[in-house]
Amino acid sequence: MENKISGCFICGKSLKYFKPAKTFSCAVCQKTFESEVACEDGHFVCNDCHAQKGIAAITFYALNSRSKDPVLIAFEMMKSPAVNMHGPEHHYLVPAALLAAYRNSGGNIDLNESLATARQRAKNVPGGICGFWGSCGAAIGTGIFVSVATKATPLSENEWSLANRMTAQSLNDISKNGGPRCCKRDSCLAVLQAVRFSEEHLGVFMEKPERIQCEFYMNNKECKKEKCIFYAGFPKYPSD
Repeated sequence: MENKISGCFICGKSLKYFKPAKTFSCAVCQKTFESEVACEDGHFVCNDCHAQKGIAAITFYALNSRSKDPVLIAFEMMKSPAVNMHGPEHHYLVPAALLAAYRNSGGNIDLNESLATARQRAKNVPGGICGFWGSCGAAIGTGIFVSVATKATPLSENEWSLANRMTAQSLNDISKNGGPRCCKRDSCLAVLQAVRFSEEHLGVFMEKPERIQCEFYMNNKECKKEKCIFYAGFPKYPSD
């Protein structure tokens, strides 16, 4: 199946949003789902089918990268043809890139086990929740990263606090940059917040590039161009 630039996973046409949700049959697996989004021709693809190929590619890059820079790892993942311009695979991409860089920077984790845990948790974070729930999946991905790295559970004390604080900080920075959603922009913002957070609260220093310039804007129909901090390359990091 061809990886569409933006819009419908099947035909590339614009997406339409519905209130209340409607019942659709996934164009790939044929299973039935309630959804608030489909394309103008009625195509609907479920979260699992949308993200399936991307998940495998993300795991491959995470396991094989030796970089200590999670932004660079994330960009390599995003360049894969299996990773769509937008989609729920980014909810796993963020913690996967962070866990890989964290391990490479001296973080004491079993990467295979940590990725498997992050993958299972991110699978439960559906696409579109940035607008529908007010909670961007990339930000949740940073919370997943901290939760996995610290082995947090619902009964943990400090670890529970850290995971929730991480998500909150990422959401705050993402919200300040405004919509419409861009999974690339929001993933970068979230990862940058996690780099700072890891050094301050986890004691693990991860690297970050001196400058980030978007390589994906031409594939985004809703790109804000000059209004996006990464469009022409940002010499100063957000919130610095």
